[in-house]
Amino acid sequence: MEKYNELNKQFISGVWRDGKSKTKYEDMNPYNQEVITTIQMADYNDIDEAYTSAKNAQKSWEKVNAFEKADIMEKAVQIMKNRRNELVELLMKESGSSFVKANVEVDFCISITREAASYPMRMGGEMVPSLVPGKENRLFRRPLGVLGVISPFNFPMYLSMRSVAPALAAGNGVVLKPDEQTAMSGGTIIGKIFEEAGLPKGLFNVVMASIEEVGDGFVDHPIPRMISFTGSTPVGKHIGELCGKNIKKVALELGGNNAMIVLEDADLDKAVHSAIFGKFMHNGQICMAINRIIVHEKIHDEFLEKFVEMAKKIPVGDPTNKENLIGPLINAGAVERILGEIEKAKQEGAKVVHEGKVEGSIMHPTILTSSSNNVATAKNEMFGPVATVIPFKTEEEAIEIANDTQYGLSGAVHAGTIEKGVQVALKLETGMVHVNDQSVNDEPLIAFGGEKQSGIGRFGGRWSLDEFTTYQWISTQDTTREYPF
Repeated sequence: MEKYNELNKQFISGVWRDGKSKTKYEDMNPYNQEVITTIQMADYNDIDEAYTSAKNAQKSWEKVNAFEKADIMEKAVQIMKNRRNELVELLMKESGSSFVKANVEVDFCISITREAASYPMRMGGEMVPSLVPGKENRLFRRPLGVLGVISPFNFPMYLSMRSVAPALAAGNGVVLKPDEQTAMSGGTIIGKIFEEAGLPKGLFNVVMASIEEVGDGFVDHPIPRMISFTGSTPVGKHIGELCGKNIKKVALELGGNNAMIVLEDADLDKAVHSAIFGKFMHNGQICMAINRIIVHEKIHDEFLEKFVEMAKKIPVGDPTNKENLIGPLINAGAVERILGEIEKAKQEGAKVVHEGKVEGSIMHPTILTSSSNNVATAKNEMFGPVATVIPFKTEEEAIEIANDTQYGLSGAVHAGTIEKGVQVALKLETGMVHVNDQSVNDEPLIAFGGEKQSGIGRFGGRWSLDEFTTYQWISTQDTTREYPF
């Protein structure tokens, strides 16, 4: 089986071609800064063609037999299974994913696409009783039409596929704009997969464009009825404003400042192990990653000692080395930003108990302690290998610290009993909480999403089906209706 080629091309109207922009983008390996490929970027005319193509193809796709739609989704699942090694290699090279993380990401893509394969069979309607004699009410679930999907660099393939596969399976057309730093693993590779699976030509398009050039054009375009965005809260707010102005539906999965609470009666070793994975998986570049670890004062020092010792042992370096569990940050700017936040936190009273060295774009784990939430590394989402450990005296104080943030995406509680953990979890202002586990969890059948400024909407299972469809009410009057005039 030959590897996919032309991954540096735009995928518009079923054709692989260069974009019409004069701008060229050098797609670089974040570990060694080698140029992987050069991309001729798209301009607004390319975006317009992509949306028009999706709109035209969607009309007939909506009418395609449900079993045929499901079969295409199942073929995409099989293609990902068959091409796992190729997909993993691309993720390691372009996004800096470790071997473990890249395989987890491919598993996620397979799972969500398999779930999406059930959607065509679940697009039926229902009959609802009427107040009016002789009237029959019919509710039909319908696709929205065309969606625009904007995805980030950290889990590029999955955070694209999480919207793309369900939206297509529900009968929509889709235009995907991946982050240019992961344009292939987050964009064009998905185009190749669905092209090979037999998706109708022009229904799914991938455009790689610079925001500096196209501005708000991808979101403001009149064709898409919904924008699905995963990324930072400031950008998400702007997209939400644009969608509100244009009466578009929007799904936003934004930033997180996730806390893990460790109660006095928790199993300490299990809590430490959970914290290591939940903080340092993919070098902390996960919206669900633990940012703050809130530990009861009686076990704080012992927890911290074990946590530091385990963090020191994590293999860090070249992600193509399967032994390494932490690879690079996405770019040099991320390193500089995180180092700046650490310096601010130190000036604000935080203490660095373990300082990880920096080697190019590689950052080793750094661990701080603080007596409060009011230091930069605790107030702000690090999106890197930096953890702040905070002691607490009472359960109420722990909950207050955890909730003291604008975000509410994920979280974790370690407790001596499940029941106690659930009691605390219910008091956390966050969309997801994991008891005796860590905060990085995602499953295809679960409502995934955040509260507060961590987003709007839910992904996964029947919730994705609801997000990417709408209802049409059609009533029929079987008998002559009596009107008041």
